[in-house]
Amino acid sequence: MSLIPAFEIGIWNAWIFMIGFLLPPIISILCSKGKATSKRWAVSVPIKHEKLLNVISTVIMVAGVIYSIFLPLQLGEVWFFIGLVIFLIALVISLSASFIARTTSIDKPFTKGPYLYSRHPLYVAETLIFISIAIASVSWVFLLLTVIMQSFHMIYAPAEEQYCLKRYGKDYPKYMKRTPRWIGIPKSSKK
Repeated sequence: MSLIPAFEIGIWNAWIFMIGFLLPPIISILCSKGKATSKRWAVSVPIKHEKLLNVISTVIMVAGVIYSIFLPLQLGEVWFFIGLVIFLIALVISLSASFIARTTSIDKPFTKGPYLYSRHPLYVAETLIFISIAIASVSWVFLLLTVIMQSFHMIYAPAEEQYCLKRYGKDYPKYMKRTPRWIGIPKSSKK
């Protein structure tokens, strides 16, 4: 890992992994069942300084996408293979979470698939994709972007949960009791 960030154009750069970051929302839009499902994603949660946070997080995401075009992967190195495994896990989590979100009734919270192990599997997948890029390209810049992005997830997740508590009534608190916020083994719902 060099203090000077890598910056070169090439076919085998980190943009290949970034496709995994961009693919689920694109597939989700293409497979949309209709306006009711699309409305579900258009949720505004009250967060202090929401507009500023949205602008900053968007800039970080766009910076990550642009930098990935110029960031070479360390092909043939052990770091690449570790990053690839993490990326593939993240891609499966992301695609399955998107599928569950699109197929669940609009009046029910998401509680199946990766939502059994995390209340925010899409955030987990995004973080894992950024970590996989940082490892596969041995980039401290992407590691820094990952830390910043995760700090935004830590702000957004509780606000989204407050929204879900209001929207889904008694179903969501039960779900929250048995499912960890980030990742873990669900608690038994029998008592």
